Parts: sequence; C-alpha cells; structure tokens
Amino acid sequence: MNMEANRIVVKIGSSSLTSDTGGLNVDQMAFFAKELASLYQAGYQVLLVTSGAVAAGFTALGFESRPKLLHEKQASAAVGQALLMQAYQDKLSKHGIGAAQILLTRYDFTSRQRVHNASMTIDELLKRGFIPIINENDTVSVNELKFGDNDTLSALVGNLVKASKLMIITDIDGLYTDNPRSNPEATRIDRVTEITEDIYRIAGGSGSAVGTGGMRSKVEAARIATRGGVSVFIGRVMQQGDLLQAVNDHGHGTYFDPNANSNNLSMKKQWVGYHSIVHGSITVDHGAVLALQKGGKSLLPVGVKQVSGEFHPGDVVEVIDENEVIIGRGITNYASWQLQAVGGLSTDEVSKRIEVSRIEVIHRDEWVTL
Repeated sequence: MNMEANRIVVKIGSSSLTSDTGGLNVDQMAFFAKELASLYQAGYQVLLVTSGAVAAGFTALGFESRPKLLHEKQASAAVGQALLMQAYQDKLSKHGIGAAQILLTRYDFTSRQRVHNASMTIDELLKRGFIPIINENDTVSVNELKFGDNDTLSALVGNLVKASKLMIITDIDGLYTDNPRSNPEATRIDRVTEITEDIYRIAGGSGSAVGTGGMRSKVEAARIATRGGVSVFIGRVMQQGDLLQAVNDHGHGTYFDPNANSNNLSMKKQWVGYHSIVHGSITVDHGAVLALQKGGKSLLPVGVKQVSGEFHPGDVVEVIDENEVIIGRGITNYASWQLQAVGGLSTDEVSKRIEVSRIEVIHRDEWVTL
C-alpha cells in the first residue's frame, strides 16, 4: 500500500485536553494517547496536531484565566509546551510509541524550502515509527503570521504530507443545522459533499473559553484540506475505540468529501494557494474570471482592470473580481509597474510597449483557484 494513503492527521483542541480553568487534564491525555495508539497499531501512520500549550501553561504562571496580551500568551506557551510534550511522551510511551515535537510558524510555510524540509523531517519520523506532534510555535509567532488557530494548521499539514484523512476532534459531534445547545430541533449533517455559503452560515462563530477555534474555523480547515484531496472528519471522540471507528467512517460527527476537482494539489500549488505571502492584488474583468475558473486558461493582460500593491516577477498575488471577491492566487510574470502600464491591452500592444519573459500575467500552471 502507498504509505501516504495510510496517513492520518489527528487534530485535538484545547477544550479536549485541558480543564475549563486551564491546566492539563491528565485523564484526557491518557485517553487520547490510547486512541492514537489504536490507529498506530492498526497500521496507520499517525500525525498529531495539538493545541493546549497556552491553556496548559497560563495557570502555572499564575494567571487566573487565559491571558489576552501577546507576550503573556507567549510566556504561557513557553511553559505549557514543555508540559504538553512531557505528558504526551509519558502517555504514548506506555503503548511503546515514541513522540517527536515539531513547532511551526506561518513563516515556515511561506518558504518552499522550509516546507520541503518540514516534509522530509516528518517522512523520516513516520518511517521510524514515531508520532510527530505538531503545534504552532506560539512563543515566537507574530500576529501578522499566525495560523489563527490549529484547525488551519492541521489542514495545511494534511495537505503537506498528502494524508488520506484529517480527523478534527472537538467537543461537539459534528456540524448541525443550527446550534444544538439552544435549538432542540437542530439535526446533525452527516456528510458534506460541497462547502457552500450555507455551510459557512450554519457553522456560526466562536469556540470555547480555553480555545480559539469555533466550528466556522473547522469548516474553513475542511475547505483547505478537501481542496488538497484530503477527507475530513469533524466530531467527538469520547469512548474507547471512537477514533478508529471515525477513521473507518463510523464516527460521531460530520464527514467532508474531498473536492472532486482537487487532483491532489502539487506541493508547489499548495504553497501558492495556502502558504505563500501575498505581495499585491490584480482586479480582473468577468471574461478573465471565467477563463481562470472555468476554462483552465492563463491570465492575459487584456483581462486586467486594476493593480494594487508593489510586486515583482515571481511574487505571489491575489486575483479578485470586480466585486472585490478573491478568486485565486498565482505567481506573476510582471512587476506591478509593468502591469499598470499595459493592463487591458491586447497581447500585440503589450509586446510593443514592454519586455517581459512571458506574455501571460499568470500562467495556468502557476495558478490556484480559491
């Protein structure tokens, strides 16, 4: 069997690992270690994306509730990350499994070399039978480059390692038609084949007091992962054997099917679409939108209406329609000043006015529809 097809990424949130007032819940840690071990023993390669560092550390530092200021949260993470890994090492070792810590920042994903290095490290750990335990490096992350929550990180990791499934474990058993805590008529949606605006509307807002990700962030993570060809489960694991059942499509939650048009995005396109830093934006007309989204075509200068920001050939830019909706990202062959000079002109006119290495603004091979 292709080992990548046997890879499972499990994401566990703060609310599943810590108490309401902070600090690690040792019994829960032991439970989840046993659940992860069940996947490992069933022959899966297992990766864990874990939250909980800030929640584990803030009580040890003397805070009465989760701190709000960045430096306070970073100090809490510095203490909590050590406690978190110590607990995982201890609980997993009881099942004969080694744990390895990997701390990532958004900046790591913006560099194709760093992404490649992370991928190679994870491959080696999995080959040697370890469970990579991945968390955001909260101690050094800055707000501008944070993932926002570990739901997003888990989706990016799922795509990075070409996992077959991403299991997002939370304290509610899936996505409901309404909030089941306030509406007894709400029913669970067992399977989502397409993530629409309706699905986002249903997903609603914020999460628990000790975590950062609500259902909406989990649905957004599902969108990123399924776009890369990864199946996603969002749901609850409470009883022994629940995680293995969920992997086998019998879990207590909602399943999201991979995007039928994903074709398992290449590493380069994953980087363009989800990891890279955007250096500017290009507004295009309706014809260009259709060409990019439906026709599988490259973006030509004739379709360009407006240019924002300063960028250079080789930079990643966002492309937006005339209603200011982002339709995708791509690597530009033009500098911003060149595109401002020739936007809206025909190919022949462009060739007469400026010299560029390729006539396409964004070639279809360096474009990702979002």
